[in-house]
Amino acid sequence: MSDFNAVIESLFRAASGLSLPLLHRLGSALGWLTYAASPTYRRRMRAHVAQAGLEWAHARGAVASTGRMLAELPRLWCRPADQALGDLVRWEGVEHLETALSARRGLVMLTPHLGCFEVIAQAYAERFGARSPITALYRPARQPWLRTLVAQSRDRPGLLTAPATLSGVRQMIRALRQGGTVGVLPDQVPPEGMGVWAPFFGREAYTMTLASRLVQQTGAAWLLLRCERLPAGQGYVIHVSAPQQPMPPADDPVGAATVVNQEMERLIRACPHQYLWAYNRYKAPRAQPAAESGGEQP
Repeated sequence: MSDFNAVIESLFRAASGLSLPLLHRLGSALGWLTYAASPTYRRRMRAHVAQAGLEWAHARGAVASTGRMLAELPRLWCRPADQALGDLVRWEGVEHLETALSARRGLVMLTPHLGCFEVIAQAYAERFGARSPITALYRPARQPWLRTLVAQSRDRPGLLTAPATLSGVRQMIRALRQGGTVGVLPDQVPPEGMGVWAPFFGREAYTMTLASRLVQQTGAAWLLLRCERLPAGQGYVIHVSAPQQPMPPADDPVGAATVVNQEMERLIRACPHQYLWAYNRYKAPRAQPAAESGGEQP
């Protein structure tokens, strides 16, 4: 198995040298191959699109987009820390970030699994990290070789990481109270005991309370971000917007989770052809390992 992992890692690193247009072409083929080969995958993707009230034609591009998301990871994760993203990324709505950072009361950035969400933390660190470092929540990969690559991808100036554990939550709260920035993807199913049931596209989904509690416990500002992948490997556009609703108080966790879900829905509807519709968003939460127990309180 170690030899197999070594081969996979070598292939992954070799793929990092391919151009982004080529990786995206390969990813498109991978996405459609997976869609064609797996009836379960296909049914889930179509069911989730229908649950959102969208026509399949509006979300059909997500089949190829999911493959592109996987294919671009070698280039993003293995990119040397001193190699700037530069013109590969442009920002829209950056004035919202400027205003929030100027207030110096901490900033929570929320983004769904849409487009190239992996590039957001890197691009933020490159542009704003010296001013206010970002702490990104992550769950360590099970495979040792993959853990090494992920750690390398996030070992960059202005970019810190926090594990998805109680200690990681405390780390993020400290960062916010010191005026820092944290990044969270709130549209993933958290472990049992770390979320509440709240509607997501009209169906109850187990939703993390972490995103709202970070705002409620620290008084930090919060913004919504989505990273749209441009066609033909031309790069990415990061869209920044302010929430359209205030965050409910801490004594209403379901209301707060509902607001966060509604804001995620708004971002997804703006770019449905790049959302990760195949993710099993409505599954039951997994049991939380004992080492991670204790909830989200700091």
